[in-house]
Amino acid sequence: MENQDQSSKSKVVKVDSKDSWEFHVNQIVVHFTAAWCMPSVAMNPFFEELATNFPDVSFLTVDVDEVKEVASKYEVKAMPTFLLMKNGSPIDKLVGANPDEIKKRIENLLLQSNPVIVE
Repeated sequence: MENQDQSSKSKVVKVDSKDSWEFHVNQIVVHFTAAWCMPSVAMNPFFEELATNFPDVSFLTVDVDEVKEVASKYEVKAMPTFLLMKNGSPIDKLVGANPDEIKKRIENLLLQSNPVIVE
């Protein structure tokens, strides 16, 4: 029973302050969202699925109305916006609800982090 409780627990971390943001930045995918934006809300279950399928990447969600400093710093002007970061630096940005494209970009992020060596 305990395993069921843990498996249903969200693997997406909600950033609720600038300090929380600073703590989590490493190899991450950030979903900038807003409660009033239906395309953003519609992406939430998919984002949860991505977090489960890519355990080596941290997945954060930032409500642009609650953490304006972070949204402003990364010039988020439309929702949903997905920001891929590595070691605290943005390396890719996708604006819009495009599940296939965000998955592809996460896979590319992992390939860059773990290059395949062919001998």
